[in-house]
Amino acid sequence: MRLEETLLKKTNSNPIVMKQPRLTLMLLAALLFASCCKQGPNEAIPAVPDYADSTQWYIVNRQASVDLFYIVSTETGDYTVGDIPCHYADTYSDSIRAFLLGEMTGVDNLLSGELNYFSPYYRQCTLQSFTSDSLVEVRTPLAMGDVREAFAYYLAHLNEGRPFILAGFSQGAMAVVDLLKNMDDEAFNRMVAAYVIGWKVTEEDLDAAPRIYAAHDSNDVGVTICYNSVRTPDCAIPLISDGNVLAINPMNWCTDATPITVASPLSPDTLTIVLDTVSRLVTIDGYSRKDYILPLIGKEGNYHSLEISLYAQSLRRNIALRASMANLLN
Repeated sequence: MRLEETLLKKTNSNPIVMKQPRLTLMLLAALLFASCCKQGPNEAIPAVPDYADSTQWYIVNRQASVDLFYIVSTETGDYTVGDIPCHYADTYSDSIRAFLLGEMTGVDNLLSGELNYFSPYYRQCTLQSFTSDSLVEVRTPLAMGDVREAFAYYLAHLNEGRPFILAGFSQGAMAVVDLLKNMDDEAFNRMVAAYVIGWKVTEEDLDAAPRIYAAHDSNDVGVTICYNSVRTPDCAIPLISDGNVLAINPMNWCTDATPITVASPLSPDTLTIVLDTVSRLVTIDGYSRKDYILPLIGKEGNYHSLEISLYAQSLRRNIALRASMANLLN
């Protein structure tokens, strides 16, 4: 079905809590899946998404004046097509798409508020791809290329000139940085803000993307918001946050070490959240649960899997505030 003919309807979903037992089930389910993929020299490559096809999107049109364009994180594990390994999501496979859809609907419920919501399926790399820098370098270009194609289609056919907010988590946040590197002036002039959640913006990224302007408070526009959460700086995952030069506290929207104490939405804890201005990591003191560790690449005290759910109310309010500022400026 062509996207010009129909838009997907909003579905109900429980609020998202990234990524624990769901990913384990996903890895098991993926092993049972066989799809119509092209075979490369040593791997199967899923079919290219057609972004004029409505099945390649999750869209909720609320008739709002501002859009939220969200790119999902890694929801796919390695699987085989026959005897051939595949390291990318097949966007035409219902069994694989289900895990991406779970995050799409969960984030929409948590963050969108009254905004229109657009989230593309893409051939994201599998979680195993992030176990080494060399695999990331080899495999992410295909995933990033899909997101660039989806965003170009969105701008040409779906956005209709409205201001928009970009957001992505983890691999999706990597894609946000990639979009900022390739964004033209016309698109950037409509961008309200870009949320790079659970990833990094390096000096090299700034050199390649002069339109990346760091957010300094809760209501500036045309800016990039970036943060990574840990118990202490030694709990950082190097692949995710090493070399990051942009950071803001997503609870009080300060770029200094001003602390904020809040009740945890995920546990019976009182949390003290502070931006460490040396490491540029958001430190969290007081979190007691132990079920947050990301499979394969996670570590104790690194709160990567909580980057949206822990701050959801603050993020939702901030997205709405920045969107209202964009409406005033227009």
